[in-house]
Amino acid sequence: MTPVRRPLIPAYGRWPLLLAAVSQCAVFWGAKAISAGWYHYDMTTALDRALPFLPWTSAIYVGAYLFWAANYILAVRTGEENGFRLLAADMLGKLVCFGAFLLVPATNIRPEIPADAPLGWLLGLVYALDTPEALFPSLHCFNSWLCWAAVRGRRDVPAGYRAFSLAFALAIAASTLTTRQHVLADAAAGLALGELSWRLAERTKLAAWYLRLWKRKSKNLSLRRG
Repeated sequence: MTPVRRPLIPAYGRWPLLLAAVSQCAVFWGAKAISAGWYHYDMTTALDRALPFLPWTSAIYVGAYLFWAANYILAVRTGEENGFRLLAADMLGKLVCFGAFLLVPATNIRPEIPADAPLGWLLGLVYALDTPEALFPSLHCFNSWLCWAAVRGRRDVPAGYRAFSLAFALAIAASTLTTRQHVLADAAAGLALGELSWRLAERTKLAAWYLRLWKRKSKNLSLRRG
């Protein structure tokens, strides 16, 4: 008998995952557009300035996007309950981020990148594409912590990958500081928001509601096509 191949993304998770990606862009770029011209607070501290500036960690910072895609898809593949807990936490946290970006518009001053810095060109590209607004809390830290939360304690996910997810989530958080993309306040708030959103998604039944919502929408689309 020929084994049945599972699709990379289960049908129930395709549109919700797409919405998560679209909402990421909408929250980040939308808040930047709205707050353009506003006064922005610089929350850089002496401790932030004392941290090493390491342009090569831009590889970790950029690699976060692949990490998010992999773990969001993995969470959906582990089942509806876990997948929609992540997706509901993601949506809840991004709504909080959008409000924070407007209530506490933040900025920082980026250093000059030495011409001979390893991967300095990559960090220069990041600086050019991502102006220093919409910083508090850090979406990089928020998303990365959710990626870890979605696999921790999951026996259907290899222990080695669970350990990697924690290590890489922390490495991403560190890279936001060593690239000077964020300050400590941004990173701490992003990590805390990720954990809080993950817990609230279950305890408030938001995850169950979000799953029911998408099931109803899927059913309605099927009826219309039929």
